[in-house]
Amino acid sequence: MILVIDIGNTNVKLGVYRDGTLVTSFRFASVVTKTADEYGVNVRNGFEAAGLSVKDVTGVVVSSVIPSLNYTFDHMCRYCFCVKPLIVTAATSPIRIAYDNPNGLGSDRIATSAAAYERYGKDGPVIVADFGTATTFNCVDRDGTFVGGMIFVGVRPAADALVSATAKLPRFELVVPETAIGTDTVGNLQSGVYYGFLGAVERIIAEIKRDERFADATVVATGGLAELFADRTRVFDRFDRELSLYGLYLIYQKNAKERIEA
Repeated sequence: MILVIDIGNTNVKLGVYRDGTLVTSFRFASVVTKTADEYGVNVRNGFEAAGLSVKDVTGVVVSSVIPSLNYTFDHMCRYCFCVKPLIVTAATSPIRIAYDNPNGLGSDRIATSAAAYERYGKDGPVIVADFGTATTFNCVDRDGTFVGGMIFVGVRPAADALVSATAKLPRFELVVPETAIGTDTVGNLQSGVYYGFLGAVERIIAEIKRDERFADATVVATGGLAELFADRTRVFDRFDRELSLYGLYLIYQKNAKERIEA
């Protein structure tokens, strides 16, 4: 079995692949003060809940956007699985990266872009909108090259900033509003943030498609909050909840094959 680990700013998402099939996935909060032993308990609990054994893991691949957790998870993998994890970098990418500084591209963006191209980009370019702590837009051309994209504020940080910067506005749940016209303060907040963010996403994708290379691109929505928006607009062609995990699996397989051939 192959364990894939996606360390995000808010959550750590994990998936277990057996013979190319995702057999389980689970997540827990990203906490920089946790030790390798504490994360090991989280991982073991996830395996036990799925009826799996950590002893069956033969490889691990890790994507991280929190550098301070890299050593923690490296140590955890060596302790729990007796395996040195593959850490995702530009050098491990299964797709070409035409970025001014390839090493500056987030490993999460590499993983989702590789997965989107493999699944949806064989007949043309692909745009990935990843709704996480930040919202990223990643563009892979028809030849399988990551050419760039955009980074936009995440919907949850935007909502939190609105509340934190005002004296009387309350915290509120992110939901799809029943109506655009709210009839109380919470309803006003939910409607304003939701439709304002949705409108921004639609405009960003429209602007990307003005580039002739991406005029006919397949647009894929992914990430923790994508399902709030995926069914409420026509700009998305696909919604793929597990895109990052599949991308990590592809990266592991590509690098494992290269090691064997070498």
